[in-house]
Amino acid sequence: MATATARISNRDEQDVDEMSETPDFGDHVDNTIFSQLLEMDDDDERDFSGPLVENFFEQADETFVNMDLALTKKDLEELSKLGHFLKGSSSTLGFNKIRDSCQIIQQYGHKLNVDGSDEKDEKVCLTKIEAAIQVAKVDKKELEKLMNDFFGKAK
Repeated sequence: MATATARISNRDEQDVDEMSETPDFGDHVDNTIFSQLLEMDDDDERDFSGPLVENFFEQADETFVNMDLALTKKDLEELSKLGHFLKGSSSTLGFNKIRDSCQIIQQYGHKLNVDGSDEKDEKVCLTKIEAAIQVAKVDKKELEKLMNDFFGKAK
């Protein structure tokens, strides 16, 4: 029994050591989720996580272009779909701030306030979505710099 306890204790210490290797990205990143992603790498080269994160930023840029287009068309349904799409990608990687902005875009695209109550005024919805897109773009830019620093990529 003592041996099993020692193995569990050693594994817990190893988990803490691995998590401490991940820098604190502040509110931008859920470190638990991101650490799990990093654990999928076979080596210190980050051959799995690096391209995944890089692809996310490319995907985010494309989605923002599509959001801007949908915003000019006042297409709430498309904005909601795009918000949902990017929310899923950002959530999977633990990118909290972008996820939260995309939740707002998705909600108002469905003519719902953040609390789930109805918002009948399309102008209000579009204004809230536009603001959330701008916040998401700023957060994406800040996060991309943090990730480039972490993965050792100059941009």
